[in-house]
Amino acid sequence: MPHYEASFEIDSKTDAYAAQRLLEQVYDTIREESRSVREGTEDADELLREFQTLRDAGKHRTPGRLTITYEQYDGNFEH
Repeated sequence: MPHYEASFEIDSKTDAYAAQRLLEQVYDTIREESRSVREGTEDADELLREFQTLRDAGKHRTPGRLTITYEQYDGNFEH
């Protein structure tokens, strides 16, 4: 299983703003896709809550690190 990871060090107000914008975009994208694919399912609500937590954390604009991990699974989609 291939594993990819990228980290972004947040050590300025500009970096914090960039991270905030990124997290807002990710949340909005997940929300829109969940509506069309998983709307009304329990896992969609949980997924959205998790990304909402990330988005809200980015609003604090403090130093830190944003890490994105992508693990690629073998196989195909079921649908």
